Formats: sequence, C-alpha cells, structure tokens
Amino acid sequence: MHHINPPDLAHELVYLRPLTRADAPAWYVYLTLPHVLEHTSWQLHSIDDLLQKFDALESADPASELRFAIVLRSSGALVGTIGFHSLSLLNLTAEIAYDLAPEVWGRGVAPSACMAMVDWAFARLGAVRVQATALDSNTRTVRVLEKSGFQREGLLRNFRMVRGESRNFWIYARIRPDIDSAKS
Repeated sequence: MHHINPPDLAHELVYLRPLTRADAPAWYVYLTLPHVLEHTSWQLHSIDDLLQKFDALESADPASELRFAIVLRSSGALVGTIGFHSLSLLNLTAEIAYDLAPEVWGRGVAPSACMAMVDWAFARLGAVRVQATALDSNTRTVRVLEKSGFQREGLLRNFRMVRGESRNFWIYARIRPDIDSAKS
C-alpha cells in the first residue's frame, strides 16, 4: 500500500490526505450525480465498482495508481480526489486525474490541487512530464488545466470508451521546467 504523504495544499478551504476505503460512500455520492458523471469516464453501477478501485490504490507496486482525498479543512468531509492513474517509472511520466463535488466548484480548489500535485510529482517522484486527458466536452477541466500551466498538445480521437461510446479527449501536459526541450 502507498504510504506516501500528500503535498501541502495552499488553499484555505481544503487540504489533501491519503484516500481510504472509508471515503468510498461520500466519493460515490458525488461521482454519480449526472452533472458530474457526464464529463468523466466513470462507469459506476454500484458502490462495489468504486470499492474495486481501492485494490489498485492499495497495491505495493510503485507504478500503481496513486490518489489522495481532497477534504474540507472545516469538517474533514471528502469533496474530491486527485492523483495519478498512470505512472511510468521508466519514462518518468504520470497522468493526473481528479474529481470534485459540485459544492466546491468554482472556488479554486481544482487548480490549486493540480498545481500542488504536479510540483510534487516533479520534486518527489522525479517526473519529467505530467499529462492529463479531458473529454472534449469538459470545458471546466480544460480551464483548470490551462490555469494550472498545462499546454494543450492535441486531440486524441476515439481515445476511450465512455459508458459504451467511443469519445474524443484533449491531451494536455506540463513538462518539468529544467528539462523542457520545447523551450530551447
């Protein structure tokens, strides 16, 4: 199981902590809201589908998925998750993914968490590239990624199946500043 401390988050509303199975009910509640689900690739038929995800999260494999809970400072209530679902130790790359409960949308939580996670991946994991994919319909995530310093690299046509339909995704990336070959 990953016993990794999450990055500090400079946000007055929330902080990051390890995600646990006890978070599954609160996570499931907002992930299944239609206006959250429509811009994600989640396919959850029951909370059991979400609980299966913890098998990967609890793996000792250093390349397995890594995810943290985003919780309210005031109550400790789960309002989101963020982490890396694809880590390559060989290529020093990671793909970031996050989700948020609508109650904290538009409050700067996602950009703050994304920037902290990317900086942490560069410093703590030695990553040289952090990428993100977003459904082409997900304008909110596109704004978050652009606010977080990600650059759009292109459109991945028919990239992932989303609830039975082949969908297009934008791909974005941030490159560790000291090795960004595009800047030379």
